[in-house]
Amino acid sequence: MYRHLLVPVDATDLSVEVIGNAVALARPLGARITFFHATADAAGSLRGEADVLRLTAREAYDYTILGRARELLAKAEAAARALGVPCESHHAVSDKPAQAIVEAARAGGCDLIFMASHGHRGKLGMAFASETLSVLMNAGLPVLVSSIGEPAALAHAIGIIRDEHRSLAAVMHAWMQALSEARQKGVAAEPGAMRAIVRYVQQFPVKLHHPKEEQHLFRRLRERTSSCHAELDELARQHDRDEQLVTALAQQVEALAAADATGAIAATRALEEQVTSYARFLWDHMGREEGVILPAAQRHLLAEDWVSIDAAFAENRDPNFGGGTDKEFRQLFSRIVNLLPA
Repeated sequence: MYRHLLVPVDATDLSVEVIGNAVALARPLGARITFFHATADAAGSLRGEADVLRLTAREAYDYTILGRARELLAKAEAAARALGVPCESHHAVSDKPAQAIVEAARAGGCDLIFMASHGHRGKLGMAFASETLSVLMNAGLPVLVSSIGEPAALAHAIGIIRDEHRSLAAVMHAWMQALSEARQKGVAAEPGAMRAIVRYVQQFPVKLHHPKEEQHLFRRLRERTSSCHAELDELARQHDRDEQLVTALAQQVEALAAADATGAIAATRALEEQVTSYARFLWDHMGREEGVILPAAQRHLLAEDWVSIDAAFAENRDPNFGGGTDKEFRQLFSRIVNLLPA
């Protein structure tokens, strides 16, 4: 049976579903996953939007072409990590995505390529049908094609919620990794980076994601069934607790910033303990939502409910980066996840 899957990812809604399906396949098999992303090489030509960005807005080019790869792969890793599936990720620069996928699979010793089959050029990148066909013809190893179409409101809304969870998980992993490396090196964490992460957590889950869940998903589920009231009450309490924990984390980061050299090391250790505890809290919270609330919502909510929920969450796609999101917020997310080692 298959033991090592290569899963190409891109920046589209369908890729979110591909990742989820791949993790669901790998888990019962006891397989591991290598996530892979190929970025187009714009250095030698003057074709396409990437080349215009490269010549006219270097900062935007660096984000779009370089920084986004780390973001996509970090979120894919978070999805696998949440279900205990071993994973790693690789990124390549190539104008021939199909060839890059096949080369990555062979170099990594993968025994299965898992990818999507449906889409349109310019929107789906590596999930474009012709690229899938090219992989099928040239891989020299099994290719499992996950046939996926444009998501309905239900699937689209759930995809956004899960993707936002993955984004938060990626940020937490970057935070813990940065603090762990500081401890291993016997140095203090960099206060500016710690402040950036706290700012992200304050602004995204606390002020945006949680309120939308309560105002749209939780409220409509309460209206349709009483079977989830106790769990919804607990999740609402956890949202309040989340805000309190983030406030405490912000205070500890400021203590780190104000400390002298010796005190900063001790403050870093204290911050690491708080972040680790907070991460455990978040894993439990998101697990409740994805394991209990989303399945219940799929059972009880009506089509018009999902249309409204989808519209509410799609208003601000941060940090999914598939639509019109705030540039500063995107850059903040990129800065955080790029704390991870390449």
